[in-house]
Amino acid sequence: MADSPDDLKRRRDDASPCRMDVEKASYSTVSRKVRPPRATKTFGGRMAFFFVLTTLTTVLVLTLVLAVTWEGQFQSYTRQNMQNLVEQTAESIAAKYDADGSWTPDVLSYAADVSLSSSDVGIQVLDADGTVVYDDTWHSSRRSGGMTSTGTHVPAGAVPAGADSVVTADVVASGGEVVGTVRMWAFGSDALLTKNDSAFRVSSYQAIAVAAAIAIGTTIVIGYQFSRSLAKPIQKITNTAARIRSGDLTARTGFSGDDEFGRLGETFDGMASEIEHDIKFEHRLTSDVAHELRTPLMATLATVEAMQDGVLPADDEHFEIVAAEVRRLSRLVDAMLHLSRIENDSSDLAVEDTDLVYLCRSLVSMQEQLFDEKGLRLHFDDQTPSHELFAEVNPDLIREAITNLMSNALRYTPEGGRTLVSVARERGVARISVQDTGIGIAKEDVARVFSRFWRSDASRERVSGGLGVGLALTKEIIDRHNGSISVESELGRGTTFTLRIPLVREKGGPRSREPRPAPVAMPPGRAPDGS
Repeated sequence: MADSPDDLKRRRDDASPCRMDVEKASYSTVSRKVRPPRATKTFGGRMAFFFVLTTLTTVLVLTLVLAVTWEGQFQSYTRQNMQNLVEQTAESIAAKYDADGSWTPDVLSYAADVSLSSSDVGIQVLDADGTVVYDDTWHSSRRSGGMTSTGTHVPAGAVPAGADSVVTADVVASGGEVVGTVRMWAFGSDALLTKNDSAFRVSSYQAIAVAAAIAIGTTIVIGYQFSRSLAKPIQKITNTAARIRSGDLTARTGFSGDDEFGRLGETFDGMASEIEHDIKFEHRLTSDVAHELRTPLMATLATVEAMQDGVLPADDEHFEIVAAEVRRLSRLVDAMLHLSRIENDSSDLAVEDTDLVYLCRSLVSMQEQLFDEKGLRLHFDDQTPSHELFAEVNPDLIREAITNLMSNALRYTPEGGRTLVSVARERGVARISVQDTGIGIAKEDVARVFSRFWRSDASRERVSGGLGVGLALTKEIIDRHNGSISVESELGRGTTFTLRIPLVREKGGPRSREPRPAPVAMPPGRAPDGS
């Protein structure tokens, strides 16, 4: 039996090596009960590490400076001390020499006294011919040799050969004659360091090492504490973000203050509040849209089913009821699409230099008959001295925004009422007001008038209640013009909507006088709330 085309196609799909790669996909939601994994490399640990690294670098630099600079200065200091000692010894020997007139034992005894006063300093005295007349290394019983700084053994009686290891001073008699030379050196050191000097140098380096160890330990403690305090707000923000991501929209950091973390916390909490508001508004919007769509759909369905069951006759009257509900549904969908397009349009607004006085006057002229048919009075008040007020706006959108406000006044103003449209200029903006003597808005509802599908309880009780999209659309239009809209209302007294539109847009070019557009009449069947 031959395979059908569907079987062949199925076999080709199963045999395709790329089929699994192309069709394979996955998605997983985040569990609200699962805590986010802790980072293996924490910010606090890195901060503590960098603190210790900085301290170690400082200690190394300090040690290097000491090794190069302080060591040289210390050796110069000890050499100068040794040079002063040998000069003092030479002067004393010269005074003795002047008294005796030759190198007598009494003269040389002073050199022996100096040698005995310091067990680690060697002294040698030479006469004018360079003959050694006194050398304390001859007394081997007092000298047992030593080790140089390079580790070389210096036996008793040996004098360092290096010029840097020995200091000298001339013995000058009273007549200015050089009668001899005194040589002095330090036993066991090529750098003229006595035992006391060497001990001081060692203790200095030991003190530096102890100070470095204390500094590193203190830095570890301070760095750890500081890094913990620095990482705590970051961890708090991270945990709060994880809670929000897992669905807890009420999570907040609670940070505030003038420093960077305080401002970050305030900004984050503000962002979280906006997200919570937007998500709640999205849920409410979905519910409102479902409710608004359900009403005409259920009315249409009920009428159609009644005609199908023979409860209602299938005549023009009932078909008109169905058609009216369908038209209402169509207007609602069109209004939502129009609002969505304005909200999502990221392109720059196409503007023209438009005379707002003429635009408002023409709208009042077009709507005057419609107001008159409802038993209402419509007036226009031009408060500009030159009777012209040009602004860089999109005339079609501004005309739509003002029409929405006028339509609301028409819908919610009882017979015999009055509506006033006024235009004025104030501090670089155009002020357009629509004031009516209608039913008004409750104080607690004023802040919600620009929400989608919102209508006051009083308007819902009226048969002529609109779709609740016009004011939201008006707000979006004014926002796109970088303007503002405000409302003042009192139940039973009326409502005033005020638009403030900048006369010049930031990205606008030089203004030019455009021909005034011809008035465009609004169709009588348009919903009074602009939708």
